[in-house]
Amino acid sequence: MATASTPTATRCCSYELVAQAGKARLGRLHLPHGVVPTPAFMPVGTAGSVKGLTPEEVWDVGASMILANTFHLWVRPGADLVQRLGGLHKMMGWTGPILTDSGGFQAFSFREKAKAQEDGVKFLSAYDRQWRFMSPEICVGLQETLGVDVAMALDECIAHPTERRKVLASTQRTTRWLHRCLAARKAPEQTALFGIVQGGFEADLRLEHTKTLSALDLDGYAIGGLSVGETAEERERMVALCADALPAHKVRYLMGVGYPIDIVEAVIRGVDLFDCVLPTRTARFGYLFTEKGRLAIKHAAHREDSRPIEDGCPCYTCRSFSRAYLRHLHQSGELLAPRLFTLHNLAFYQRLMARLRDAIAEGPEALESLRLQAKRWQEPYRDDPEDSHDPLSRR
Repeated sequence: MATASTPTATRCCSYELVAQAGKARLGRLHLPHGVVPTPAFMPVGTAGSVKGLTPEEVWDVGASMILANTFHLWVRPGADLVQRLGGLHKMMGWTGPILTDSGGFQAFSFREKAKAQEDGVKFLSAYDRQWRFMSPEICVGLQETLGVDVAMALDECIAHPTERRKVLASTQRTTRWLHRCLAARKAPEQTALFGIVQGGFEADLRLEHTKTLSALDLDGYAIGGLSVGETAEERERMVALCADALPAHKVRYLMGVGYPIDIVEAVIRGVDLFDCVLPTRTARFGYLFTEKGRLAIKHAAHREDSRPIEDGCPCYTCRSFSRAYLRHLHQSGELLAPRLFTLHNLAFYQRLMARLRDAIAEGPEALESLRLQAKRWQEPYRDDPEDSHDPLSRR
């Protein structure tokens, strides 16, 4: 296990490397609203709220940093209103660091409702059916107005597969947009700016883009354009390529990739920071993460089961309620059910991150043992019948 220290400050953001096990890194991300132990997972609070939970509950499950979405907050309630209410931290009652996504992924996911062009992106809002235009300059201005700790540069995320010439053109546009984001900054002492590596699944383009962004000495670096339909092997290859070429003294963030085994594999390859809607979204459908596999609470096998979701889990849900009661809530459509399920899933993810940090400190063998365990978590819970509609299935 190698060790290092001495955080290198860049404006309001610095990354401190504490220890390594192979390429896996144990560290601390220093931001205006606190220090985040890494590897870390950010629960997603798209509209300024982690669905169903209070900020205190999010904090209590072990999260120290959350993610919100610039586009959605821009459309409703509006960045200027958020600023008048004291900024996003004060408005939503969250005292820890906040990172906001730029809107680049929305340009990809909205498809026909978003149009990328050289000067920026046009979005058709689902809220009011109005077209809105976001340039790199507007993107940075919105995030600084929100008062967040980390702003993401506007980027262009593309589908997989995409022909090489389009990948090249898109990646070059992302670079041009990044330069415009850098030039537009007005509050670097308040809000850090992370650039996003693109390049599709063309290894040479990804490597070239990684080196191009690394030369700009940004506050941090994200690996984007993944989790768009590729295989796990393709993704892991791109993650390793990018992580190996990114600066060792800056934080590395893998965007939107969130199955437990995928997080472990990325940590092993040198990634520090993660986000994904998976634990909260699947919780709302009654799918729960456990160390014995994924559990679907709707199944009749749990109708009279007095056990908690997971024996030994310290979360409020597992300390307080039986599977039978939780299934009753779910089948009855009670609002309490998704709240309790979300608490459990987020607690599971935060325990995973704590175990990863402990394993890195212990050494490569502990990390490999955890990887083997995480692979088993992808299987259906042993008491559950197969569910062909299970959204956690990795078919």
